[in-house]
Amino acid sequence: MSRDTYYNQALGPTLQASVKQARVLMVGAGGIGCELLKNLVCSGYGEIHMVDLDTIDLSNLNRQFLFRKEHIKKPKALVAKEQASNFNPNVNIVAYHANIKDSQFDVKWFRTFKLVFNALDNLDARRHVNKMCLAADVPLIESGTTGFNGQVQVIKKGVTACYDCVAKETLKSFPVCTIRSTPSQPIHCIVWAKSYLLNEMFGQSEDESAFDHSADQDNAKEIQELKKEAEALKKIRQAVGTEEFPRLLFDKVFNSDVARLRSMEDMWKSRRPPEPLSFKLMREKAAGSMAEKEKILQAGQKVWSLEENFVVFMNSLERLSKRVIELKEAGGDQTITFDKDDEDTLDFVAASANIRCNVFGIERKSRFDIKQMAGNIIPAIATTNALVAGLCVLQAYKTLKGEWDQVKETYLAPFGTVRRMNSSRPREPEPTCPVCGVFHVTATADFSTATLNDVVESLIKTQLGFDEREFSLYKETNLLYDPEETGLLDKKLSDLGITGNTFLTVNDDDDRPFVPVVISMIESSEPTEKPVVALGLDEKVTIPLHPVQPESETNGMDFNGVVIETETPRGKKRGADGDIEETSAKRKKATIPDEGVVVIDDDSAAIVQDATGSIAITYEEENSTGDLVDVSKALKRNLESLLLEPLFA
Repeated sequence: MSRDTYYNQALGPTLQASVKQARVLMVGAGGIGCELLKNLVCSGYGEIHMVDLDTIDLSNLNRQFLFRKEHIKKPKALVAKEQASNFNPNVNIVAYHANIKDSQFDVKWFRTFKLVFNALDNLDARRHVNKMCLAADVPLIESGTTGFNGQVQVIKKGVTACYDCVAKETLKSFPVCTIRSTPSQPIHCIVWAKSYLLNEMFGQSEDESAFDHSADQDNAKEIQELKKEAEALKKIRQAVGTEEFPRLLFDKVFNSDVARLRSMEDMWKSRRPPEPLSFKLMREKAAGSMAEKEKILQAGQKVWSLEENFVVFMNSLERLSKRVIELKEAGGDQTITFDKDDEDTLDFVAASANIRCNVFGIERKSRFDIKQMAGNIIPAIATTNALVAGLCVLQAYKTLKGEWDQVKETYLAPFGTVRRMNSSRPREPEPTCPVCGVFHVTATADFSTATLNDVVESLIKTQLGFDEREFSLYKETNLLYDPEETGLLDKKLSDLGITGNTFLTVNDDDDRPFVPVVISMIESSEPTEKPVVALGLDEKVTIPLHPVQPESETNGMDFNGVVIETETPRGKKRGADGDIEETSAKRKKATIPDEGVVVIDDDSAAIVQDATGSIAITYEEENSTGDLVDVSKALKRNLESLLLEPLFA
């Protein structure tokens, strides 16, 4: 019997025909990806496209069953295609060893798929695919695992909640002064080595995402000293590749900087002061260990001694310096970033962190443990990946049939008190979600000729109907245009960094605003002589109004213990994140009579007592046309009874 016979018996001829004709995309070829690709191939999907940026590492082999030892250092996507084809040679698998955020994978490309599967292990890529699928109106099956726990979520525009409808936990950041001056835990030293020292020497300056700067004001003097130290490191960086470089770096970060901290006696009243190290003495002590260099490097699960860490530090510096010189000679990017699977950067971070731990009297860790901590590695279980991949395929069948009332959000919780596997109806979209609570349109332009002014005038004002509205335009969090920011209007779109997968966000600042409009930019297939920015032919523009009326803010005026609440005008502007900001265009104004004594004047209202003792109240604001309107009557009605005695008794 043919393979199709069994498929028809299991799925039915109609669903099986949909599966065979479906063109699907799978993003990620790691733990879940290997299991999922096998399932999709065995289910008989007609065409499977797969995107993955990573290469195969030794640590992947325990759970990513498509890969073998001989595949190490090869692209995951290409090897996965080759291996999975053996399960069903009739399936057309197209593999891309690339980043899903590359401009080639634009909204137009996403629209060619019937269904998208996410098998990713990082937040940024998940959010990107979520946004692209919403813009392309393609169903997405999101999945993830953490140890024994797992989750599968079906995302359909306008039907279910998207990935960003619920805020996700961000990576923990650490106070900069703790990391740079007073570390007390191994993780403090690891973050210092990974996000500070490695970046200052071989990468881009300081990874701000790892540091919490909220207390900088309270430690202004120490922050200034730390900035001086960073400047000194930049000068040392110029010596990369010279014989003096290891000594200059070691003596700077493990001797002179430590000596400065030790001299601040108040800092060490309740803790052990750090002990500076001498490069010369360390080299003498580690002389015997130098001969055992290869043996030390192979012992990744052992906690190295101080001397052994010095050996690894020197050796990793030599390797990294050589790479920088080669990059410089090739004329390419000379920055090196941390990668948990990059032995050179991992060894440098491990050795530097351990030497710093020794300086501050903190427990040292093995390279294996440091790899987990520095790489934010979450334990992965092969069985969990297999279960989640199977659940993805089951939800895909319901999605292909359009049975949105049947799809489920499914959770694996093996240590739960009731059931090991739980499911629930999909959550509804969050109306105020900044990703799915928006209006998507697609615009085509020749980026080399079209300007920002063409986007504003031709597209937003004319084609989208914002001509009579006040609005602001953002590229991610960067403001490109608002009525007071017009300096970029003459810039070409290409000069503004706009590519085939760029999203522009239009925020309506009107009193009764439209929902934010997200414009997916697509480059014209053929250059045009005249700059043209046009909506896609399949677009019908009917932008809905914002579902929630802007909340009115109140100013509490306290008159001798009596508080009067006065409404704040709606002259506001929304930032890129949707937050309300005060604008200068529409503000409250108070008019004060020519004669009389001002009792209260707070730039929004005036309470005046004239010569006869009568009270006059004026409270005016600009309306949408700019005219002053008296809104004092509401205040006047009850103000005498509330204020007359307290104010003038």
